[in-house]
Amino acid sequence: MAKKAAAKKAKTSKAGKPASAKTASKADDFRAKSADELGDQLVSMKKEQFNLRFQRANGQAENTGRIRTLRRDIARIETVLNEQRRDQRRAKA
Repeated sequence: MAKKAAAKKAKTSKAGKPASAKTASKADDFRAKSADELGDQLVSMKKEQFNLRFQRANGQAENTGRIRTLRRDIARIETVLNEQRRDQRRAKA
């Protein structure tokens, strides 16, 4: 019984890494980029999200899971941009 509880607690991905490691690496990748690069990537992701919304509404969306990943990546980029802005303001003060 204890083995099952321990197995449930240690949620891992298929690669055997902790489930949150994938998210952290994406955020770290975004943190390594400049604000301009992140802004450009954000614009392209929002355009793709816009197009996918129309495809879904018309019943033409093939990869509906992409909508969810895009939404989360957009949130990650906006979070990193806010972190960078906050750090700049703190450095000025």
